[in-house]
Amino acid sequence: MSASSQIPHLVTGLVSDRAKKTLDIVQKFVEEECIPADTLFHAQLGQGTQRWSAVPPIIDELKARAKRLGLWNIFLSKTHYKEGAGFTNLEYGLIAEQLGKSHVASEAMNCSAPDTGNMEVLAKYGNDAQKKEWLAPLLDGRIRSAFLMTERPVASSDATNISLTMRGEGNEYVLNGSKWWSSGAGDPRCKIYIVMGKSNPAHPDKFKRQSVILVPAGTKGVTVKRMLSVYGYDDAPHGHAEITFENARVPVSNLVLGEGRGFEIIQGRLGPGRIHHCMRSLGAAERALEWMVARVNDPARTTFGKPLHEHGTILNWIATSRLEIDAARLLVLAAAHKIDTSDAKGALKEIAEAKIMVPQVTLSVIDRAVQSFGAAGVCQDTPLAEMWAHQRTLRIADGPDEVHLQQLGRNENKKGGALRGKIEEQRRRAEELMKGFEVKSKSHL
Repeated sequence: MSASSQIPHLVTGLVSDRAKKTLDIVQKFVEEECIPADTLFHAQLGQGTQRWSAVPPIIDELKARAKRLGLWNIFLSKTHYKEGAGFTNLEYGLIAEQLGKSHVASEAMNCSAPDTGNMEVLAKYGNDAQKKEWLAPLLDGRIRSAFLMTERPVASSDATNISLTMRGEGNEYVLNGSKWWSSGAGDPRCKIYIVMGKSNPAHPDKFKRQSVILVPAGTKGVTVKRMLSVYGYDDAPHGHAEITFENARVPVSNLVLGEGRGFEIIQGRLGPGRIHHCMRSLGAAERALEWMVARVNDPARTTFGKPLHEHGTILNWIATSRLEIDAARLLVLAAAHKIDTSDAKGALKEIAEAKIMVPQVTLSVIDRAVQSFGAAGVCQDTPLAEMWAHQRTLRIADGPDEVHLQQLGRNENKKGGALRGKIEEQRRRAEELMKGFEVKSKSHL
């Protein structure tokens, strides 16, 4: 069944014919070329330190193929950027779901994190010189990038705690501190770090103490200390690095937007980044459900005298997974549409809702699929274990669930006074009606 025929009816009118055609091309590319290539990608990775020194050759072949198909830089929405392929965020949401089914598909189409968010930063906030030096080669897929914000010594879920210092000295900034979970920094093609640091710790407004600066990889004083694993997966050659800065000097011209504008930039970056993760996560959930349905329909798998799919518990898992995925998809598309009609700031509520719900839904679906496979589900014989490990990080990355829940709860609670007044008025009107009809209140018990 074509992907375009499965677009939720509520949004079909918002999807152009060109986007529908592209969606089907992407589906075919992912299903027939990228998913089979996932196995080859892992086989082509080297051993030991060699895993970080080269990129599996299949990646360049897939990128060339994607370019020929016109499947390139689709993530940059036409509503906010001129550099993209001319689709809306909602249309990209449908396309990105297909990418989430494969390990290599996003990179093959130059739509993988953290490059997507970093390219959006440069496209939206970078000056002409920065765009020429860094955005152009990123858009062309010739280099990759990393995003450095999280720090091990502090609670980075509160970004005001960021402690890496940026001291102005002449026409340079001198950086000291450390970052970790610097995703993408292990890739030999990674040439630029987008770094958030504290440039003015004495500013009276705590949200104007931070700045964002571009730090070329290989800058003197910048050291990749180690690569971190995700539940044992090293994600080579992409990787997640711990990086130290010791008197690293960077030109003032590398500052993005201006000093003290860090929070503004980061919020503009993380909003779309969060929704991109959710879009891809739905694809992972769909693929996990496919594996589960295929497993329980294997005629060789019978328990207690009947096939797995005839057990009520299994059918419940399948039905619940379908309900959760379809509901989560509508939440993601609603957030994407809100970004299209306003911007990321205007869609904070919808983005937060999707960011909380979608990873939890995806993890639940994958967990049921794992359970349907038994011991095979937790080993390398299926993609499920690795999918679960990566999805689990999304409940932490780009802001943990608890931060988004607190923000949502706080904003919802602001309605308290108005709701109390509304309910009191309804009670008062009820009493007036009772008096008008000369009816006395009485219990039915």
